Amino acid sequence: MHEAFSQDKVRASHLDREACLYVRQSSPRQVVEHGESGLRQRAVALGWQEERIRVIDEDQGKSGTLASNRSGFRDLMARVAAAEVGIVLALEASRLARNNGDWSQLVQVARITDTLILDEIAVYDPNYPPDMLVLGILGVLAEYELQNQRAHAGRAARAAAAGPGL
Repeated sequence: MHEAFSQDKVRASHLDREACLYVRQSSPRQVVEHGESGLRQRAVALGWQEERIRVIDEDQGKSGTLASNRSGFRDLMARVAAAEVGIVLALEASRLARNNGDWSQLVQVARITDTLILDEIAVYDPNYPPDMLVLGILGVLAEYELQNQRAHAGRAARAAAAGPGL
């Protein structure tokens, strides 16, 4: 997405609040491959001061399936609900939530508190109808991806249990 368009979505009311960079990687390989520095640089480019960027990373190595298992996600939700956050930054929707219910709740609370969401592609304003649509699709895709991975893992486990002759 064109960075100038993203810049137009950021207002002074967003910059008055902190930017929350949510980092959740399921595996050690993802931690190495998906660093936070690029998102931090984008937040600074959009106008946030370094000291106003909070990193929430206590959910490292935890599944994104349920928010109840992730204290960092619950902290993020509380901060968004309290209107303390101007923008939520994450590499992709599935890093925030693989459960469409959790994702939808985050997007709804972000709409109410006028909080932006940024991923590796764009800055989304949940109150802007085209962005609302994209955010909805991202949540569905994240949950679908998880279900597809589980189905594949189940097939692989059944094949391994059946033995090498198949």
